[in-house]
Amino acid sequence: MARQTSHVIVQKDTPGVNKPARPRDPVAAGDRDAAQNRMAGHNYFLLEKYECGVALRGTEVKSIRQGNANLKDSYGLIKDGEAFLLNMHIGPYSHGNVSNHDAVRTRKLLLHREEVRRLLSKTQIKGHTLIPTRLYFKNGRVKCELAVAKGKQDWDKRETEKRREGDREARAAVNASKHKMGR
Repeated sequence: MARQTSHVIVQKDTPGVNKPARPRDPVAAGDRDAAQNRMAGHNYFLLEKYECGVALRGTEVKSIRQGNANLKDSYGLIKDGEAFLLNMHIGPYSHGNVSNHDAVRTRKLLLHREEVRRLLSKTQIKGHTLIPTRLYFKNGRVKCELAVAKGKQDWDKRETEKRREGDREARAAVNASKHKMGR
């Protein structure tokens, strides 16, 4: 008689074990930004971008995961060798209690000392400031993209819009010519 060389283990069918996993929230997974400052690109020339952490409380992180963050009027500030984020609005957590966080408070930015020194030298130039452009999750931690920005005048905004319109028309013309050649 031949010997059996391998064992076949058959799992019992148990209800609930093979349930399909619920897809993870794209904000929490880091696939989508938690908040964006779209007006930053319109109102400022974004010169350099830095990634920094944000010191938050537990209910603030949960609220950001729900999508209750707003960067519209926020800005960065360097004081006493530390970086801070002012006027960032994080709405109250829906399941919070009396110890819920303040919606608008000064939050500390987590940067290396050398990065803070570099940002300080760049913001001392007249007309330059620190603007947060987006808030996102990376490896389960909240990160803020901070940009050194220079304010735009009205004529700068019109010039940018003209350039954008010209690029759009050129793209449309190229696509139209490709479409004609294909027939």
